[in-house]
Amino acid sequence: MGPAGLFAALRFADYGIPSILLERGDPASERMKKIAAFWRYGKLDEESNVCYGEGGAGLYSDGKLMTRVKSPYIQYVMNRLVDFGAPPETAYRKDPHLGSNKIRTLITKISSYLKEKQCQLHYRTKVVDILFDENKKATGVRTEDGRTFHSPHIILATGHSADDIYKLMEEKNVACSAKPFSVGVRMEHPRKLINSIQFGSFAENEKSRDILGAAKYRLSYFNKESERGTYSFCMCPGGYVLSSGTQKNGLVVNGMSNYAHNSPWSNAALVVSVNLQEQKSDLFAGLKYQRSIEEKCFEYSKQVATGREIPAMSLLDFLEGKVSARQLPSSSCPSQTIKAPLHELFEKEVVLHLQEALLTFNRQMKGIIGKEGLLLAPETRTSSPLSILRHQETLESTSHTGLYPCGEGAGHAGGITSAAVDGIKVAMSILEKSV
Repeated sequence: MGPAGLFAALRFADYGIPSILLERGDPASERMKKIAAFWRYGKLDEESNVCYGEGGAGLYSDGKLMTRVKSPYIQYVMNRLVDFGAPPETAYRKDPHLGSNKIRTLITKISSYLKEKQCQLHYRTKVVDILFDENKKATGVRTEDGRTFHSPHIILATGHSADDIYKLMEEKNVACSAKPFSVGVRMEHPRKLINSIQFGSFAENEKSRDILGAAKYRLSYFNKESERGTYSFCMCPGGYVLSSGTQKNGLVVNGMSNYAHNSPWSNAALVVSVNLQEQKSDLFAGLKYQRSIEEKCFEYSKQVATGREIPAMSLLDFLEGKVSARQLPSSSCPSQTIKAPLHELFEKEVVLHLQEALLTFNRQMKGIIGKEGLLLAPETRTSSPLSILRHQETLESTSHTGLYPCGEGAGHAGGITSAAVDGIKVAMSILEKSV
């Protein structure tokens, strides 16, 4: 029940129409306990973790509300967040940031509001089948516990880590296609260093520092020969690098920061574009590619530690393509780090593109290549490797009516705000059809 599902339900509630939300994981409060146990002890609950549960992955992904989509619903999203307790500036600032600490409190308030409006929320309720009639019209869903929920409108807003839903789509012959995605690492530096690079002498001035806050950056590089881009993504100033896997035999990292941006570190994903669309015979080629990297990193961590520690490498070592005697720089990661040959855990082309891009980025931000730079791996789930196809006007599946692929997991959004907007678009399409 990430942003897409929640905001679709909110739109229904605005019109006095109750809805049913089926959530794979736990409510936010219970979910946080499971996540804390995972970060501290490596105890992963495969049904309630950073990606599965109330609020979805967005609840632990920094709370950034920046988006590149153009939609009249963006202001509605911001206004509603303010209604539920977001800072007032959320409604008028460009690219507002809530922080993971604030967005968690908002999610529970939204859930409570939906319940007051007679919406049903079912936690720990995993959907295992979608029901269609002989005309490929959606009629309901069946859950793991054997219950059946009937409706002529099924909004599929699962998030992009629910592999089993993709496999269900294939079994049901729901139209899907492979799409480009990206893989790479998290790059982490001391916050003071990034502030100094971006703000210069102002970073040392107390008054200026209070006004400017923690420095951000956005970097991109395009290799014309390979036609592949390398870019920073989900930059978390004054943030943390977090383990965010969903499978016991795989590791994944993500970034977050609280509203105050007060961690001593700043980090960002540094990823290379991957396009496996030419492998048309295997719809899951991208998914397999992502998971192979995650499993390789887990196996290395398990081999030299316990399997919960995050493989990491100094930025200097990575550029030299060797593990030296250098100590790993300190990190914000609560799962701890282990020294690892990251250049051997990714395919050669990805490594070469990362190395080339880093040299270019150092010319744009002089100083990011140095002894304090750290790379943590793997960052593999920047977006879905699949798209569940839908009609441009009705937003229904192109192959099955009554099924509405929605949000990041369906390949139609790329962040908290765009997912929320997509949920509203789907809700409005259903309302227009029903009136």
